[in-house]
Amino acid sequence: MPTVLEALQNRSSKRAYTNEKIPKETLEKILNAAALTPSGANMQPWVTYAITNEEVLKNVGDAVIKKMDEGVLNDQFIQYYPIKWTNPYKKRRIVTGAGLYKHMDVDRKDDITRVQMWKDNFRWFGANTVIFVFTAKANIDEAQGAFIDCGAYMQSIMLAAQDFGIESCPQGSTTEFGKVIARTLDIPENLALLYSVVLGYEDKSSKINAYQPEKVKLGESVTFID
Repeated sequence: MPTVLEALQNRSSKRAYTNEKIPKETLEKILNAAALTPSGANMQPWVTYAITNEEVLKNVGDAVIKKMDEGVLNDQFIQYYPIKWTNPYKKRRIVTGAGLYKHMDVDRKDDITRVQMWKDNFRWFGANTVIFVFTAKANIDEAQGAFIDCGAYMQSIMLAAQDFGIESCPQGSTTEFGKVIARTLDIPENLALLYSVVLGYEDKSSKINAYQPEKVKLGESVTFID
């Protein structure tokens, strides 16, 4: 069983999975652990849909890809990425994306392959478990605390999964099509999708899983005041 530090150091976003199913008992243990995540005023603002039904996941993916093919850029409850990218964040984004395509031998002008790789998000990278995290719209009406709490909840899910040899990939891509997903799943009108997390067993033969984006050094993001 990995320590928390080992789980943090070993985890990375995987983009290819085997079709091995996660036992429901294991999934329940992961989500029970994540439910212990602290939240402001103990709100516990996350409303979670843990979907393992292959037909349902296919329907959700089909609905999003259909929108993409129609030229729809997003249909979202919240704006995930900055409207105006600034450095160093813009540079990190560019370097990470370019590094992934280079690793996969995809030319920067090969738009067809790049779009297909983006659509792989909505085929869940071959995994058959996706955790969709919603919150009540009232929680995020002119307030941001629920975003922070639900982000911590997502991290808890991914770290707890490491205990069982289960890999993960958080998906801002689904945030961008949150309304499409909510409609397809027939989610209550009072809820907004924040993001999703793919869970599964890594396909270790897949080249894409070897890609590791570089993290910034401590001195670039932390200021110590002794």
